[in-house]
Amino acid sequence: MRPDALRIAVVSSNEVDWGGSEELWQKAALAMARQGHRVQIFKPRLQRGLRPVRELRDAGCKLTDLTRPFGLPELFVRRVGAVSRLLQFALLAANLLPRLLWSRPDFVLLSQGGNWDGAHFAKVLRLVGSRYAIVSQKASEFYWPPDSYRPSVAAMYRDATHAFFVSEHNRQLTELQLGEALPPSSVARNPFLVDFAAPLAWPEQSGDGIDFACIGRLYPMEKGQDLVLRVLAMPKWRSRNVKASFYGEGINRAGLEAMADHLGLGEHVRFLGQVEDVTGIWRAHEALLLASRCEGLPLVVVEAMLAGRIVIATAAGGTEEVIDDDSTGFLARHASIEALDEAMERAWQRRDEWREIGAAAAQHIRGIVPASPGAALAEQIVALARAS
Repeated sequence: MRPDALRIAVVSSNEVDWGGSEELWQKAALAMARQGHRVQIFKPRLQRGLRPVRELRDAGCKLTDLTRPFGLPELFVRRVGAVSRLLQFALLAANLLPRLLWSRPDFVLLSQGGNWDGAHFAKVLRLVGSRYAIVSQKASEFYWPPDSYRPSVAAMYRDATHAFFVSEHNRQLTELQLGEALPPSSVARNPFLVDFAAPLAWPEQSGDGIDFACIGRLYPMEKGQDLVLRVLAMPKWRSRNVKASFYGEGINRAGLEAMADHLGLGEHVRFLGQVEDVTGIWRAHEALLLASRCEGLPLVVVEAMLAGRIVIATAAGGTEEVIDDDSTGFLARHASIEALDEAMERAWQRRDEWREIGAAAAQHIRGIVPASPGAALAEQIVALARAS
């Protein structure tokens, strides 16, 4: 252990086994642990068999599952949450309190899946006097903190040393939803699962037909897969050699499959489930089709651009911060059938230029995201921790 090692804690408010919002803090925690700092992780449902959790353990991070307060079984806590989210929050926060009092970290990174779901943990951080920074993965016009919870959310930000957001859109929207200025804040980019060094070769099977890759959790309320299906059901798209391959899982998979069957899309649509090899997806596809209704900054957009592929996406969250419409991709101005069809049509009419547009996208995105976002965040956290 290095003589100037810091005690850093990471508190994640994500209550699923693992989500995309976990990748940034996980990579930052790995970087800090490998630098010799003492890193402790606090998270609900910390499943030790998962690859990213194993990586943390192997790097020497101490892991604590917050879903078993006072020795209660996880199932009990989940059932409490089904009755009262506030009571579930209280149980999780009560489990964190003595652990922070015991470990006394020099600094804490509080990671949120949204932009206000960690306020119950922030109360504990303030109670024990911890200095902390916040990283927020998503902000949406759909989700506002209830008025009863809003004072806690405002206090969470007000007392933070720094607030990180994955897009400028999210930073500005959070400030508007709170109705007050944020603490010092900045944009921290998410890590990605493709090579940063160079884009991929263009797919060999490229031809007249198009197979759009639609990557994301099967949750149309946010990800908008229903819009994709309805556009593909339009007569002009039925008549073209076009299909969409959906990658991912989610609570609405059966509903989306039924919708595709009802629309008679047949071979125009495939549901391929969760795929770990993201690079493999982009070796087989020329274009990403993303119809999100809300986002932070979609990791799949960044990965597609790094791979040198075409992105056709709604201007949700920070997407329009990384795409120049008609130059490095194609933007639908909002999440609707009409806007998505319009963007897809523009892309279709220029499909002979896709290889060149993909190359421009690859160059453009490399000027926006760092080669190692997790290490970049780790450097900032260490600097904040050392500051008086």
